[in-house]
Amino acid sequence: MTIVEIKHTVKGSYSSQDVIFLLKDLSEVRMERSTEERERAIQQGVHYSEMLPVEYEPTDEYLQLFYRSLKENKQRVALAAGVVAEQILEKKGRQTVLCSLARAGTPIGVLIKRYILFKYNVDLPHYSISIIRDRGIDRNALHYIERNHPGLSLMFIDGWTGKGAITQELIKALTSYNRLFKTEHSSELAVLADPGYCSSLYGTREDFIIPSACLNSTISGLVSRSVLNTQWINPDEFHGAKYYEELKAKDLSNYYVDTISQEFPEIKPLVEARLTEIKQNFTPPSWEGLASIKRIQEQFDIEDINLVKPGVGETTRVLLRRIPWKILINPSSEQDLAHILMLAEDRNVTVEEFSDMAYACCGIIKPLEKKR
Repeated sequence: MTIVEIKHTVKGSYSSQDVIFLLKDLSEVRMERSTEERERAIQQGVHYSEMLPVEYEPTDEYLQLFYRSLKENKQRVALAAGVVAEQILEKKGRQTVLCSLARAGTPIGVLIKRYILFKYNVDLPHYSISIIRDRGIDRNALHYIERNHPGLSLMFIDGWTGKGAITQELIKALTSYNRLFKTEHSSELAVLADPGYCSSLYGTREDFIIPSACLNSTISGLVSRSVLNTQWINPDEFHGAKYYEELKAKDLSNYYVDTISQEFPEIKPLVEARLTEIKQNFTPPSWEGLASIKRIQEQFDIEDINLVKPGVGETTRVLLRRIPWKILINPSSEQDLAHILMLAEDRNVTVEEFSDMAYACCGIIKPLEKKR
């Protein structure tokens, strides 16, 4: 199979030493739709990956919340990244390629790569590739990695788990890929936070605010979410994405990973203790989060599970990119959800307390037929 040349891929604003995006550059294509137009299209059956939302540009007040969140959580994020990095090395060894799932996984993959370089002076290759719910993983990206790193193991990385849709998609996609191409890639997914109890390789199972979830492209190398639309992408090409050069002055991608990376010397002595704690208290994935979602579906009479987006990261996305109907807040976590509450107020979205869930919060997308 002929693979698209690497020169035609999105470059992003990260250094190529941090990550290489295996995504076709669609920067010149106009495919953004307004939030309302996109929501209607999705709920009428158009796949979300065929178009992009208009990039949210945060207010100064919201940015201040991001900076505050980063200041308060930078050591927590660094520790979780170090814990995941150690588990990856223990499980996979040094002959491993880091494969971040675009785009939320990308800054986390950068941090893990940097931690391994900092601690062990081992420079693992790191790519950002696309996986799309109901469409699978980018097989051409996997072919490219296999061709350029023969014999190496692959380790897939994402930011967090919600209800486990991407975890399930990865399992399904790799099972099919391995059968078709006679490979033996593991579908295990490493995440910084696993509040959905969907992963066995995680930094924490607490549903805390990962600062990179607060923003979109300006925290992810100025790269859009991935696109799979046959209008612009041929079968032998990578999935696509846009590079938002016009947002260059507002880009915080490198500032974010630099700030977290500077915490590595501080958290280095803490990593071993946290690893021991995780191993002692380890339980295999129970999909506890999915049980929470089913309770929410029943209580709020929601037919489509895809309209329920649990966890801090997914709730943030709902408020930034979709049309929210309600935001559920776990009272025990309210003090950590200032950015969620601010966005909900800005968008005039109802906030309700709901404690019977594994998450700090949950966003519910407005069904087209449901009255607000």
